[in-house]
Amino acid sequence: MEHFWQTICDIFQNTLMFILTTELIIGNLGNGFLALVNCLSWVKRKKISFVNQILTALAASRICLLWLLYTASLISFLNPDLMMTARVTKVLSNLWIIGHHFSIWLATCLGIFYFLKIANFSNSLFLYLKWRVKEMVSVILLVSLVPLFLHILLVNLHINIWINESQRNVSYHFRYHKPAEFYRHMLSLHTLFLSVPFGVYLSSFLLLIFSLWTHHKKMQQHVQGCRDAGTMAHLRALQTVIAFLLLYTTFFLSIFVQIWKYELLEKNIFILFCQVFALAFPSVHSCVLILGDMKLRQTSLSVLWWVICRPNKCGDLRSLKHWRSCRKF
Repeated sequence: MEHFWQTICDIFQNTLMFILTTELIIGNLGNGFLALVNCLSWVKRKKISFVNQILTALAASRICLLWLLYTASLISFLNPDLMMTARVTKVLSNLWIIGHHFSIWLATCLGIFYFLKIANFSNSLFLYLKWRVKEMVSVILLVSLVPLFLHILLVNLHINIWINESQRNVSYHFRYHKPAEFYRHMLSLHTLFLSVPFGVYLSSFLLLIFSLWTHHKKMQQHVQGCRDAGTMAHLRALQTVIAFLLLYTTFFLSIFVQIWKYELLEKNIFILFCQVFALAFPSVHSCVLILGDMKLRQTSLSVLWWVICRPNKCGDLRSLKHWRSCRKF
């Protein structure tokens, strides 16, 4: 019976590693595509829009974050004792903080940018921010560096305290000093700082819904059942915003579960299970951004058809004509 359950655990663990690898591939392809398309457009046109600057920086930060999370998961899977050393813990924690900070804050700024560009309010403060959206987003990114440095400072201070307590033992390994409780405190600190951009994004999301509701109500008073271009823009933006909010929430739930069941942090399967949901946020969101943008969606379809039906693979002229027709789609 024990052999049976051990086999089930091994299968489940290998399945989680396969899902993590798949998410890594999807995330690198999606974010790499975003960065490459925007960089090529920048080189071609000698200029790049502000929203594309945010998208490019977001894609680059998430590529680094994906590889960091995957490396940490791989280390914890192959050599759990290495994750318990003070040096590795400090290095991975600092890199994790920096990667998640820019990934989440850039995504939050992207949501704020879409909100200010699409929403319609007659409030004077909103109109002031709407006309100065570039300056506002830039200020938010600069101000966000303050909690970043504070976050790094507190985490390193917390790690140093645990190192000093661990030095009372013969070994420097955290496993002799309640590692689950240590990581619970670390995750609680991470959640505290990451909840700030989440609250900002949630506020902009609710305001965008309110803007859609008021705009739709006004349109119904003039033309019954009519959907103008502004309403459709709201709906398209809401699809992207809702998808991001769901992924954002899933990411936070994966952290909350680890805090709630911190005694399971010594189990590799539990760590991998939470990492699967955490990794879905930076990887799947890139696909949402591509599908939500008409130009990126058309370019991705062209690339996909080129890969599937390129002439030297299909061997006929009809494939070439079909690929060219897809580019015009």
